[in-house]
Amino acid sequence: MTILFYYFWIVNIFGFFQIAYDKRQAIKGKRRIPERRLLGIVFFGGTVGSGLAMLIFRHKTTKTSYLLQFFGIVVLQMLITYYFYNQ
Repeated sequence: MTILFYYFWIVNIFGFFQIAYDKRQAIKGKRRIPERRLLGIVFFGGTVGSGLAMLIFRHKTTKTSYLLQFFGIVVLQMLITYYFYNQ
């Protein structure tokens, strides 16, 4: 259980900084992180960190296609968690 805790801690911190970096690059007009990579971090457990960064930095909060994919991943994670807790 300890390893899982550290895994999620690291993935969420990484997700937070990825969103922050992408926002910074967007402001500067430089090369950005692909949405696929940002959503990959969310998929592998960085939901909280990425979501928090989206709110703090106001990044990707108006892009409907990104938000639909983000919340689709969140719903999928919730369904998986529900399934495993009710086994």
